[in-house]
Amino acid sequence: MDETQGEGGEDRHGDRQAKDRPAGGVLIRLSEEMLAFKEEMRAFKDEMLAFKEEMRAFKEESRQERRQMNKQWGKLARKMGTLVEDIVSPAVRPVIRQYFGCDPTFKARNVLRRMNGRDYEVDVLAACPHEVFLIEVRSAPRPSAVDELIEKADQFFEFFPEYRGRRLVLILASLEFPENVLRYATRRRVYAMAYREWEFMDILNFQDIPREAA
Repeated sequence: MDETQGEGGEDRHGDRQAKDRPAGGVLIRLSEEMLAFKEEMRAFKDEMLAFKEEMRAFKEESRQERRQMNKQWGKLARKMGTLVEDIVSPAVRPVIRQYFGCDPTFKARNVLRRMNGRDYEVDVLAACPHEVFLIEVRSAPRPSAVDELIEKADQFFEFFPEYRGRRLVLILASLEFPENVLRYATRRRVYAMAYREWEFMDILNFQDIPREAA
């Protein structure tokens, strides 16, 4: 038997040559994989640069959109003040007729009086033969709005002397009233006019304010 062969005819010498042969194929494969990896990294870097450019453009676009949105919000905020007046004003006559039993002979919005360099503006003014209604409108009523209306009433007859002798009725109007503001208005004897269950404009606390104390 050939000494290079073991049992079963195996060539042990050939096995040693195979083990000692340089791993050329492995090195070539690793080199190719490295080249491919470098290409992938180059492509990744290009994608990142493109992404950064897109983000830069997106940020600029977002800034422009934010400016435009803020501008629109400003316009909407200004419009909201008149929008609530647009809703409240048509309801003034029927509400006064229902609760105070008189048909206003005069009703106007944004009535401005100027005296000695001072301005006095009323959101909605309505007058009956024996009563005059000072109505202020707020899109988001707060307790401070009740106080402001009462303070405003102190100067009313100074700017509108033609209504002296008539009972001044104070009404704070909005689309809705938070419970705490409604309670505060009632306590200060100010009528709160708003939607009742979002169905129709109404005076929400009329029964809670004695007529003679209004």
